[in-house]
Amino acid sequence: MQTETLSMPAATDISNRAPVYSTPVAFERIGVVEKPLSIAERLYEQAWLRKLVILVVLALVWEGGARWLDNPLLLPTFSDTVQALWSGLASGTLFARIGTSMQTLLAGYALGLALSCALVVLGISNRLGQDFLETLTAMFNPLPAIALLPIALVWFGLGNGSLIFVIVHSVVWAVSLNTHAGFLSVSNTLRMVGRNYGLSGMGYLTKILIPAAFPSILTGLKIGWAFAWRTLIASELVFGVSSGQGGLGWYIYENKNQLQIPEVFAGLLTVIIIGLLVENLVFRTLEARTVKRWGMQN
Repeated sequence: MQTETLSMPAATDISNRAPVYSTPVAFERIGVVEKPLSIAERLYEQAWLRKLVILVVLALVWEGGARWLDNPLLLPTFSDTVQALWSGLASGTLFARIGTSMQTLLAGYALGLALSCALVVLGISNRLGQDFLETLTAMFNPLPAIALLPIALVWFGLGNGSLIFVIVHSVVWAVSLNTHAGFLSVSNTLRMVGRNYGLSGMGYLTKILIPAAFPSILTGLKIGWAFAWRTLIASELVFGVSSGQGGLGWYIYENKNQLQIPEVFAGLLTVIIIGLLVENLVFRTLEARTVKRWGMQN
């Protein structure tokens, strides 16, 4: 019987084959790995500078439009408004009016936040509390705070009590609605993580629920502040003299009656400046130290 012998193919000799990827490439041919930003690009990356440019452009448009209209009773120039603003600050009148308004605003805002916390705790505690909170917010959130001025005057008279009442109404429903929605949006995964770590009570609330819901809470705080600020100014325009002196809204109304239009616009500009300062110094700082640091917002 003849036996066939299977022979393996000869191994290929690769010792003399040229390596495919062994050719060195000069660094200059690879290209720039990291390109430094130009001065213009670095400036553009600064958010505060972009916003400052927008404000400057708006001021220039205001100045040009007022000069083209040439009617100071309708629209004073930006330069005249700034001059009136400086005069009011130098005389101390604007500082006194701002102080009066801010005292009333902070009192109403703090009371509104306290009531919001109580309502939200009730809303997240059980189903009946949730129904109660949702019913109240559906009823009163669409109701303008300024519409309650007649009732406030009857109940509290012409004074700070009426102003605080309408401010509380403008704050409590917006803050409660956003805060409650934030707690409801906390995922079951996070809730289970907290339970697995044995958290309960205040530990579960402060370490799981509040951090997860804080973006919505912060939004509610911003909206509540904006509602409170504009409600206060509108209320002071109607019956602003309280406790012997008026606030910033009354300053605007008083100068309107005297046809001092640059002072009227100076008061309006003060309202805008205070709003910008609170937004950028208070809420931006709070945002940077919480939700941005926690990686919940870019």
